[in-house]
Amino acid sequence: MLQRILVFSTAFLFVSSLSAAPLPDMKMPDNGLPFKMIDGYQDYKIVATHWRIDKHELRYVLANPIAYDAIKAKKLPMPEGSKMVKIGWSVKPMAAYPDALEADTLQRIEFMVKDSKHFDQNGDHWGYARFVKKGDGYVPYAKGSEECVACHASVSQNDYLFSSFQETF
Repeated sequence: MLQRILVFSTAFLFVSSLSAAPLPDMKMPDNGLPFKMIDGYQDYKIVATHWRIDKHELRYVLANPIAYDAIKAKKLPMPEGSKMVKIGWSVKPMAAYPDALEADTLQRIEFMVKDSKHFDQNGDHWGYARFVKKGDGYVPYAKGSEECVACHASVSQNDYLFSSFQETF
């Protein structure tokens, strides 16, 4: 239990430390989802954390109020307007505690938004976006959202979500 509290406390600190600067005015090349669609994501609530073994990346999963209420209550499918945001960080050894790792460099911000009027790949009703950190800014993922659609199809029975709500206490 203490370990889970520490993970969520650390996640909160990192998410809270993200810049409140305006998001760049850019869109995904294939579906037109704008980065600005998630403006204010720094105030979304953390619902899960993940470690991507293949990318050596720590990910914090956040939800807007619509998605948060639904995922916490385990109500599927998620309601229209739900937004899930994943923030991926590289990691480094923690200077103060060498047996631990901590978030280092922001690698990417990805999100999915439930919008059945505009998105219906394979019946999922989700739009996907990935913006990759490059230098001091971001760039839209050049390959578009096809990889997102294909990967999330593997969890269609869970409304295309990999994450589930992680209780803290």
